[in-house]
Amino acid sequence: MAGATGPKRQDTRKFFENLSGAGKCIAVLTSGGDAQGMNGAVRAVVRMGIYVGAKVYFIHEGYQGMVDGGDYIKEATWESVSSVLQVGGTVIGSARCKEFRSHEGRLKAAHNLVQRGITYLCVIGGDGSLTGANLFREEWSGLLNELIQQGLIDEEAARSHSHLHIVGMVGSIDNDFCGTDMTIGTDSALHRIIEVVDAIMTTAGSHQRTFVLEVMGRHCGYLALVSALACGADWVFIPEMPPEDGWEDNMCQKLSENRADKKRLNIIIVAEGAIDCHNKAITPDYIKDLVVSCLGFDTRVTILGHVQRGGTPSAFDRILASRMGVEAVLALLEASTDTPACVVSLVGNQAVRLPLMECVQMTQEVQKAMDEKKFDEAVRLRGRSFENNLSTYRLLASQTARSELQNSSFNVAVMNVGAPAAGMNAAVRSAVRVGITEGHKMFAVNDGFEGFYKGQIKEIKWGDVGGWTGQGGSLLGTKRTLPAKHLDAIAEQMRIHNITALLVIGGFEAFESLLELCEARANYKEFCIPMCILPATISNNVPGTDHSLGADTSLNAIVETCDRIKQSASGTKRRVFIIETMGGYCGYLATVGGLAAGADTVYIYEEPFDIRDLQANVEHLTQKMKTSIQRGLVLRNENCNENFTTDFIYQLYSEEGRGVFDCRKNILGHMQQGGAPSPFDRNFGTKVAAKAIQWITRTLKESYKEGKVFTNSEDTACLLGMRRRAMVFQPVAQLREETDFVHRIPKEQWWLKLRPLMKILAKYKTSYDVSDAGQLEHVTRVRPKENDASAAI
Repeated sequence: MAGATGPKRQDTRKFFENLSGAGKCIAVLTSGGDAQGMNGAVRAVVRMGIYVGAKVYFIHEGYQGMVDGGDYIKEATWESVSSVLQVGGTVIGSARCKEFRSHEGRLKAAHNLVQRGITYLCVIGGDGSLTGANLFREEWSGLLNELIQQGLIDEEAARSHSHLHIVGMVGSIDNDFCGTDMTIGTDSALHRIIEVVDAIMTTAGSHQRTFVLEVMGRHCGYLALVSALACGADWVFIPEMPPEDGWEDNMCQKLSENRADKKRLNIIIVAEGAIDCHNKAITPDYIKDLVVSCLGFDTRVTILGHVQRGGTPSAFDRILASRMGVEAVLALLEASTDTPACVVSLVGNQAVRLPLMECVQMTQEVQKAMDEKKFDEAVRLRGRSFENNLSTYRLLASQTARSELQNSSFNVAVMNVGAPAAGMNAAVRSAVRVGITEGHKMFAVNDGFEGFYKGQIKEIKWGDVGGWTGQGGSLLGTKRTLPAKHLDAIAEQMRIHNITALLVIGGFEAFESLLELCEARANYKEFCIPMCILPATISNNVPGTDHSLGADTSLNAIVETCDRIKQSASGTKRRVFIIETMGGYCGYLATVGGLAAGADTVYIYEEPFDIRDLQANVEHLTQKMKTSIQRGLVLRNENCNENFTTDFIYQLYSEEGRGVFDCRKNILGHMQQGGAPSPFDRNFGTKVAAKAIQWITRTLKESYKEGKVFTNSEDTACLLGMRRRAMVFQPVAQLREETDFVHRIPKEQWWLKLRPLMKILAKYKTSYDVSDAGQLEHVTRVRPKENDASAAI
């Protein structure tokens, strides 16, 4: 693999080479409702298991297959999980199994596992499936004793299989499991919902219709809540937030106000488990009849149903599933006899391990709180991700505050800088509306700093940003121009419009711009105001954040294209594709896109490579062509090496692979920058912008003295970024040290840790640093205070 041999460093990191799977048998099963991304998890478990020397078995049809045994339990090979990464559902099948709930069923299952030497079990499913696995583990020694008594196994077999180790991964589109920010399948389900909403919006606008959409979520309103945030719905009904008495009038009043505001359509989203405060179900048909009778609007109902479970997994779900699958195998290998069954989950941007039963108990507590009508408690137990989505929704829904709030006399400007990135418009919309709700006058700057110094600044109102969440690119207009050469003119415009705070949404140029404005504070009092950047660039190359707005949409575009390209080789066979991605000098898109698309090799600037590496990669592909997987995928970041260009690599592979495989090359270009924003980017943009405006409000109040705003301290020019598990405001001046300005990338990048994982899944021998991998944690963590600067998003 490119650059696999790097300089040896003296350090205290722990590598998984010490963890051997030799002589161990791991079984993987999917159970309960299917979810997109389950196949990615199965693939990662199988390949990581084989990589460490273990035997890996598929258990087909969930627990039913474990009870029935025979051909339902089959050994897996490296090739048997080829081409499953892009397939929705689960290729090994899933079934609800009554028999496993009985003691006799579990006894049969134990016998089937012992016969094959399986004592390591990886279960991918919801809380019911994981609870069943834990019960099975607790009964294990008793089941073995019964099998001895019945003469089905001998004492030696019982001794060598005395412990059953279990690791769970949560596959559920509802995101209803406590302890993880996202379950496998949720992001893909949101993609399906938003695809439908986007399509419905065009027809609804044509006929001035109201649409009521029912989405899945019997006990959990996550899908409804996030899709409402992501499409700017007029109203949402979720089980965790039953509306107060009189909601019918309030809803109809809001719908009619929105129509009066020149809005041509209304969208109402209902979770299938929605209830009112008297526990009475709220159905889409009831809402439709209500709207028709009260307002006379032409109203239609669309029930999405199983569409949400189907289709190809999103890039996010493929990466999540691959990371979790590898982490699950590590957790199994590290398990000792007294390690409790655990689930691997995602908190912020980090893989963590949590005790399975703590998570299950908390998930059950949510239901108990809802049954007892303690809805605030239920929301708190759902976790910070759900809570923050809900508080952002409430913030944006509180239109009433527009007239009631006293004007704050603060003027806040919003602008885009750099190249366009999907999600910028969602962020601008959220910033404008939250700013107005907080009593500020909001100003839009067109065309970045170029528009700023030319005076392209105007007040922007609530209705001006309607329908912006789903729009790609930058509606305000964006330019790469930096402010340094135009400071006088920019300061003059700030005086004219009395701008008292600035929110810049953009990429590396936005970061450089804020540094320049900070340096100019000594000479221009106009820049002594609160300033904040929201990183938005497909390249994900801004220091101070793990994720930039727009990168997720771009990854999905890359992965979708790679899927199509791979499929085109299914007929021709023996074909290798060389694909060039964007990103400047930052290899994020190439690496993470490669992980999500199942690439064989990815060339990036951050991991230098030479001709020997290229030769080794060609040889690796030559070996692969001898197997049943007769195609290859190679990704190359546009600036990974000035001499080893895409053409050079294409010609080298063509020459060296002559007679074994043929090559095709593809430069993806600007299609990576376009398109409608993904649900993740819409939601992320909406939440971070709301958070940034709240920070601006606080900072304005602190720096308002004697009738004017003045602040020149470092911590009033900040970048809001995701750092591991939390959203943090960081002074841009402090981020200067973390930046390589020549290549426009951060000096340290978290995603480089994903590269070994990608290499392992492509069958390269490599080192994998597991010092970060989870020690077992506990679910009941100290909750960050709402006003804490590092409070998680």
